[in-house]
Amino acid sequence: MDQTTQNSQTGGAATKFCKFCGAQIPADAVLCTACGRQVEELKSKEPSVVINNSNNNVNTNTNVVGAVGAFGYPKNKWVALALCFFLGFLGAHKFYEGKAGMGILYLFTFGFFGLGVLIDFLSLLAKPNPYYVR
Repeated sequence: MDQTTQNSQTGGAATKFCKFCGAQIPADAVLCTACGRQVEELKSKEPSVVINNSNNNVNTNTNVVGAVGAFGYPKNKWVALALCFFLGFLGAHKFYEGKAGMGILYLFTFGFFGLGVLIDFLSLLAKPNPYYVR
């Protein structure tokens, strides 16, 4: 006997029988209305996606905060900014960064006649805290 039949009691709608309990259910049913078990595979409109993520990375960062590392010497942005604002024409912020040659040049040219101090002040504002100098 065929599992899908025409039933005159259901108004001519196609029906089938549950393979678990034998109850008569609609032909397009995925779950049995009598026992609740799944009678057909679910038909998904979306493709099934399998994510196989095997990340085995190990962090080998050995930099110590406050020490000389791969980035150079850490300097405080706010100290350098204050030195640039108050003593920039003497090159104090350049001496703080360890750039003695530029500090001497700023000392004799009054901070490149004020233009160098202005450029350094704006560039220090954009730096993170702490910033690193080699």
